[in-house]
Amino acid sequence: MAQPEQSKQPWEYTLRKYLLLLATLVVNVTYAAGFNPPGGVWQEDPHNDGQRLAGDPIIRDIHYRRYLAFFYCNATAFAASLVVIMLILILAVRHDKEKEKEKKDAVQVIKPLRAFMVLDLLSLVGAYAAGTCRDRTSIVYTAVLVAAVFAYIVVLKLLDRCFPEKNSGSSSSVGMPNSETNNGTVPAASVIPAADPESDRKVEEKESRKRLKTEERLCKVLMLLATFAVSITYVAGLSTPGGFWDSTGGSHRPGDVILRDHHSTRLTVFLLFNTTAFVASLLIAVLLIIDGKKLRDKTARFHVLYVCIFVALVGLIGVYAAGSCRKTDTTAYVVSLVGAVLAYILLHGFYTWYYSNSALQTDENQQTGDSGREALDKARSLVLLLATLAATITYTAGLDPPGGVWQDNGDGHMAGDPILLATNARRYKAFYYCNSVAFVASLVAIVLVQMEKLVKHHVLEAAMILDLFGLIGAYAAGSCRNVNTSIYAMALAGAVLIYVVIHVVFFTLDQNNNDQEDQLLEKKRKRLLLFAILTVTITYQAGLTPPGGFLLQDDKLGHHAGDPVLLYNYPRRYHAFFYCNSVSFMLSIALIILLVNPNLYRPAIRSNALSVCTAVGLLCLMGAYAAGSTQHIKTSIYIFVLVVVVLLVAAGLLLVFLLRELTGQGDDGGENKNGISAAAEPSIPIEQE
Repeated sequence: MAQPEQSKQPWEYTLRKYLLLLATLVVNVTYAAGFNPPGGVWQEDPHNDGQRLAGDPIIRDIHYRRYLAFFYCNATAFAASLVVIMLILILAVRHDKEKEKEKKDAVQVIKPLRAFMVLDLLSLVGAYAAGTCRDRTSIVYTAVLVAAVFAYIVVLKLLDRCFPEKNSGSSSSVGMPNSETNNGTVPAASVIPAADPESDRKVEEKESRKRLKTEERLCKVLMLLATFAVSITYVAGLSTPGGFWDSTGGSHRPGDVILRDHHSTRLTVFLLFNTTAFVASLLIAVLLIIDGKKLRDKTARFHVLYVCIFVALVGLIGVYAAGSCRKTDTTAYVVSLVGAVLAYILLHGFYTWYYSNSALQTDENQQTGDSGREALDKARSLVLLLATLAATITYTAGLDPPGGVWQDNGDGHMAGDPILLATNARRYKAFYYCNSVAFVASLVAIVLVQMEKLVKHHVLEAAMILDLFGLIGAYAAGSCRNVNTSIYAMALAGAVLIYVVIHVVFFTLDQNNNDQEDQLLEKKRKRLLLFAILTVTITYQAGLTPPGGFLLQDDKLGHHAGDPVLLYNYPRRYHAFFYCNSVSFMLSIALIILLVNPNLYRPAIRSNALSVCTAVGLLCLMGAYAAGSTQHIKTSIYIFVLVVVVLLVAAGLLLVFLLRELTGQGDDGGENKNGISAAAEPSIPIEQE
């Protein structure tokens, strides 16, 4: 009744985009882990006997069985993810082309899809356990946690088989009217005898579809967050902060974690929190895959997802606090930062709840229609994507800080400590706290995105602006080593904003608006925002960890530890990379800030100011890649030729579209007999594109 179309769709088809994202990220992390195994690789043959080759995994010689377990589990997860990607694409094609046979075709694809997804996640767990468990505490904790998760899943499936009528009956209540909202009073239909039953049924179906859409959106949000949490905790567990020893000395062997010698308690806390977040995220993904439709009902199983997501977020915070710093007071600052932000959210939430209970606010909310809710949903999805990507890059940057880490003890530092902390403590602290603010603000935004009242009162926008400014500060402090360069980097964002304002003032005179143009404008905004978010992710990581790596110690030529190697080898090439990367990063940050507020982005898009900024950002991104991807002249020439070809193709396409637009305007002007000029209808060729 209320959901005839939704019931026909397989649950995996509803989550196809997020399952595809999960499989893609698993391919990414397992591919990288295969080339960079846990424990590091030999830098040279320690005995010069030819038995160990430089570049071979250390764990293969020290823990051969553990290496085999990691290698085969990681390879299985990689291959299974590729199969999942192909099956999801097949499912989407069959579902779209053969709607009459979608049930039969869906069963043929969904059964192997579920099997390979479960195999994928199980292999991921095996690779994680083999690559991270190096002491008795982590081994026992991981084994108990994984066993508890599997036992819970087995119990759920047994309950489904033993009591199928309960589960099927619970889902039937979705389409029924909610009697609890009347508080036991007589329904409105009995008070008004002249009510039309057909209209009542339509209202019920509409409300049921709204509830179903809300529940599906929540499941998609959980799947997206679980996907990113799985990827970053998997990588962090296999490559622990501080790095690994590549030689024998004292109480350590090659492949051991450097932090164990001086910060064993911190390392244990890091591994336990990371394992907790990893397993909780995997449990969310598994429950959504094997039990998705039942979880949409407000049952105890559904609330387990909330518990898991809370545990995953707490685990991520614990991992960041334990792994990103080496001192207790700094860890306390990070934890207190989280507490302060949560306290602010609770206070603001109480204020908005109290304010929304007034009669005037209730009437206002009733006047907002489906268009407002649709705009709210769009804002949520884009902000969630930005928050998850920002949390990912700040999490990685906190555990792998710019400048690298010391490989040995000496001169007041210990192995595993950040080099930048010893060489420039103020700059490192500025980076660390800005990065921490951005990380916490991203996690807060992920929580806030589910609170509709806080979204309406611009708390989510405030959290995202704080996130973006934290990214700017961390990038300026961590990507360079002198004050002037940091000022130049931060001034780029202000220059972009000034340019956009000037462009809007001069090119938005006499603009006529219509509904079709507004729809096209929203689509442009979405594309620009997606490009800006992805560019921020790429350039932030590249700026903090530039190509060529860092010097690990001072040398006789006056080079300092923690400085980029490329800066001393090819200064011009490094400066070209740095400024191109910085321009692209700051342009993207400015674009995101402008695209948050409709009063700012609408005139900016209409005047093509943001399109110009996007084109410049893309050009700088290609320039940064060409300058930083190689240190050899021949390869650089080849890359620059590719960049020129891309620019020529883009210019040619732009010229073709421009000529077509001018031709279309000329035809419209010749056919118009009523004295209306073609220039008065600028939206026609744009809509055709």
